[in-house]
Amino acid sequence: MCRDRMPGKGVRSLASCPACACKAAGAGVAQAKQPLGGTVPEDDYSRKRGKGDVKRSYKIDTENFQRGESIYFCGFISVSYDFIGQNMNEQYLINAIDAALQAGEQILKVYHDPAADFQVEQKADHSPLTLADRHAHEVIAGLLKRQTPYPLLSEEGKLTPYAERAAWTDLWIVDPLDGTKEFIKRNGEFTVNIALVHRGVPVMGVIYVPVKRCLYFASEGLGAFKLEDIVSLGAESLPQLMERALRLPAREERDKFVVVASRSHSTPETEAYIAQMRRQHAEVELCSSGSSLKICLVAEGKADVYPRFAPTMEWDTAAGHAIVRAAGGDIWQTDGSAPLHYNKEDLHNPWFIVLPGGQACID
Repeated sequence: MCRDRMPGKGVRSLASCPACACKAAGAGVAQAKQPLGGTVPEDDYSRKRGKGDVKRSYKIDTENFQRGESIYFCGFISVSYDFIGQNMNEQYLINAIDAALQAGEQILKVYHDPAADFQVEQKADHSPLTLADRHAHEVIAGLLKRQTPYPLLSEEGKLTPYAERAAWTDLWIVDPLDGTKEFIKRNGEFTVNIALVHRGVPVMGVIYVPVKRCLYFASEGLGAFKLEDIVSLGAESLPQLMERALRLPAREERDKFVVVASRSHSTPETEAYIAQMRRQHAEVELCSSGSSLKICLVAEGKADVYPRFAPTMEWDTAAGHAIVRAAGGDIWQTDGSAPLHYNKEDLHNPWFIVLPGGQACID
């Protein structure tokens, strides 16, 4: 476990850490070294949570993070799930893509109709619900229930009691319209989110941006992709979609360290994290976007980190989490104890940090 503090040393290679080099000797393990706030105990090397799951060293001392100390955080990620056969995997991904595109079409019918009444209602948590949310949910739920064997957990659907959900090995987690406030504002930064979760881990994800006609899709074993200018599936197969899509991450050369910061959910903890990044990097640039697009910025390689010290739900992150995982990154709880986990009894997420893959230790 890395616990090096070397001010001014900059980027260090993975092999420079004896503990990491030892762990890297394991066959088939993808390596990523990632910075977070806090310190990492040397004696808490790793744990393995199941076949093909995660072999990582992680633990964060948040007291040192609050004091602004730098740390090195090493992760070892093995992605060898065989949760379903490859053919079925591809078919379910096509089903999810089709559902997202059809939902996007229904959303735009409401969005672009000048005479449309959004029929905005307030949900129990005071978040808005519109006619477009309901139509999108109906499309997605209907298609996935007809074409796949897995149950559905949707923001706009009836919540199944945890006593029943706990037995679900696989399930769809869906936000039919993520960014309802953006939809009402008509700024175009809303998405359709669909994820397939296996034993609490998001292994397949689709995010569609209807106004921009932009599609993100990913599956463990296939990778992560971004496809522009798509409104319907037509007769295209998954290999055809992948062929004309951009494989993620498409890392951009830049001198600035880019932090994704929410426009509407800034907190003292977020400001403290950004301040820490400013101490660690010569120039820090803040960028923002609506809905799950913030996670996509990291998956694409357009941003270096997305810290979230504010409330979210599982359906807000599951699809983006699948995409960033397939692109080599992950979404970590801010205490460093583990990645986000899904289909919990309490569907609220803990605070988290989205990190890209292949990132070296940085002081």
